[in-house]
Amino acid sequence: MNKISRRLCLLGAATLVTAFSARGASAQDVNVSGVVYSQYSYELNADSMNQHYNAFDVKRAYLNFKANFQGGVSTRITGDIHRAADGSINYRLKYAYFAWTPENSPLTFKFGQTQTPWLDWEEGLWGYRMQGTMPLERAGYQTSSDLGVGVDGAWADQKFNMQATFMNGEGYHAAEGDQHKDVGLRASLRLLPSDDGGSRGGLRVTALAETGTRAGGGDRDRYVGMLSYKSKLFMLAGEAGSTSDGVQSVKGRVVAFYGTLSPKNSKVGLVGRVDLLDPNTDAPDNQTTRIIAGVSYALSPNVLLLADIDHVSYQGTPTPTQDARSSTLLFQTQFTF
Repeated sequence: MNKISRRLCLLGAATLVTAFSARGASAQDVNVSGVVYSQYSYELNADSMNQHYNAFDVKRAYLNFKANFQGGVSTRITGDIHRAADGSINYRLKYAYFAWTPENSPLTFKFGQTQTPWLDWEEGLWGYRMQGTMPLERAGYQTSSDLGVGVDGAWADQKFNMQATFMNGEGYHAAEGDQHKDVGLRASLRLLPSDDGGSRGGLRVTALAETGTRAGGGDRDRYVGMLSYKSKLFMLAGEAGSTSDGVQSVKGRVVAFYGTLSPKNSKVGLVGRVDLLDPNTDAPDNQTTRIIAGVSYALSPNVLLLADIDHVSYQGTPTPTQDARSSTLLFQTQFTF
């Protein structure tokens, strides 16, 4: 933890120096914020090798440093504190980029370690990142941040918005492995409006196309289509994606349906989601089905609570480890500052 603290201090200091004195420029607006996802989990499989296993944990803690400058220039640095596979608490850089929005332009250009086209947009639609990652990321097909360049655009009060990227393709947790790059494009069109006029509001059709080459050779292609409706009361979405990976071009498929309900003047909400994953459509008995259902409570504007069950079933015979964690009861929190 001492190393993490020193790194965070250095990160904060570097950000403030950049924000206030880079090339003598004065920041018009500087913002420091954070978000933390914590949880208590209880394994429900009474016959599993982890009978009655339960644990408190902090799954993620993000520290955001943002600054806006004259001429449409902005910067962002985000640190990601997370639980590593060996159980230790690690720190890594999630975002580190500058953006430029030309005057009166619908486009914003980004350079550095920035958002990939799909996950940031989808997480905003779902609204419950505290529960866990989205279907494509949970299946290992995508990451939410990478190094490269990108452009975001929005027209006609968000009736149409898009994001295009040219990136390493290895994700923010790994260095580039070869000369290849990945190209991605997400586009979203609002077919019918709702009382939510944001970038995800209304009845929308959204598509993603990403193509690239894995380090060492082989495909890395992802194609996704989604139909969604979002209003202030509820959200419903369905998506279907195909993947191709490796020198053998292994074909995979991800299908997901999810929804949320947020009654007016109520602090209580409902969430539900079903993920269907087939990592190899040419192989039998390897599909998994994940069902998530829960109730949320807004304790305050900056504290959200969620009680949910997360259950995974396997088309084939699960391993002892898979069986041990196939059904989990979760109490999760999201707090921001």
